Amino acid sequence: MADPLEALFTVLREYPGLVTAYSGGADSALLAWAAHEVHGPRALAITAVSASLPARERAGARDFARRYGLRHLEVCTDELDRPEYRANGADRCAHCKSALMAALVPIAEAAGVPVALGTNLDDLGDHRPGQAAARRAGAVAPLVAAGLGKAAVRAVSRQAGLVSADKPAAACLASRVAYGDPVDAAVLARVERAEGTLHELGFGVVRVRAHANGTVARVEVPADDLPAALATRAAIVAAGRDAGFAFVALDLDGFRSGSLNRLLPLRVAR
Repeated sequence: MADPLEALFTVLREYPGLVTAYSGGADSALLAWAAHEVHGPRALAITAVSASLPARERAGARDFARRYGLRHLEVCTDELDRPEYRANGADRCAHCKSALMAALVPIAEAAGVPVALGTNLDDLGDHRPGQAAARRAGAVAPLVAAGLGKAAVRAVSRQAGLVSADKPAAACLASRVAYGDPVDAAVLARVERAEGTLHELGFGVVRVRAHANGTVARVEVPADDLPAALATRAAIVAAGRDAGFAFVALDLDGFRSGSLNRLLPLRVAR
């Protein structure tokens, strides 16, 4: 089908309604909006709230839902109560998605509709154990079914006039913690505080990766922003230390989504 937006609408019409796992990022925002356009009151966008969700992302999800009139609900998830999640192994995301589905499936079943994730085609090639866990629990992926990758998601969002079209990629705070280091509310708060200060310094895309049990902050900004980061080195170091990190390092490779996956072969080798 030539029109990717119509292709997405066609996929969504195959469902009687939809519960969208909605973080407010570009993918889930497009999916939640499209489901609302197709199904109206039979579409519900649900945001999972825990210490892993940055406050700025929660606020952004609320604002988007209000702007476009989405039916929006927030539910608390219990991933931090799960020892397997806190252990932060290579399968951490699977335990997170299991907690998410445990919260969303009863709501969806009561409404007689499936749970949908904002997974796009480009997500399928990375280390994503959470996707497999969600599929096992019955989640569907309409963006994949419609043939949309990340670039198409942004293009379709612009076509629809959505403010999320150019929203920088985001991920849960736990994705900042090096595999094998425990995940707890304290280290997540440390990461969120440091990233918040760096956003205030003018870095729109930034990741603070926590290493060495939360004592080392490895800061990633896009390669084009490295000169600005070096020019504000003292402020970046202060942001990390004020957040509770003992050491602050700037990654000269620049921002890469999923950069901590490089640690996986090292952990297997052990």
